[in-house]
Amino acid sequence: LVNHWIGNLRAIPYGFSMEWKTPEEVQLGAYADCKGKAVALYNALHSRGVENVRLVIGKRMWTSRKTHAWLEWTTAGGTYILDPTINWSAFRAERAGRSSYIPLYAYAGTMKYRAATSTGLLASNRFLGGQHVASRL
Repeated sequence: LVNHWIGNLRAIPYGFSMEWKTPEEVQLGAYADCKGKAVALYNALHSRGVENVRLVIGKRMWTSRKTHAWLEWTTAGGTYILDPTINWSAFRAERAGRSSYIPLYAYAGTMKYRAATSTGLLASNRFLGGQHVASRL
């Protein structure tokens, strides 16, 4: 089912937008960028009770000049990258290697994280919306 959702979003033509689109705008629009597709997939998963999913903003490749958005989903079977802009299905995060899918920031519900190293995300030691963020993603 997850790969079906990824495939449906991947089929939407890419088109950059300065504004973040809502999941409804992505589904009804003629095009969407990585932000919109990632938010739409996050919404689909979250609305069905899927846990341990993070919206990640980072670099697709270490040489990338612009940022990219995708999801990371941690399950009992491992962590998966879900990128409905580039890929047609989820894949295990370790397949990405160290030179691609490099996180800078991540969001999970009310939690906001920033990358402390190239290999992991740490929550900033701040309160967001009156709630303390978790210590590690």
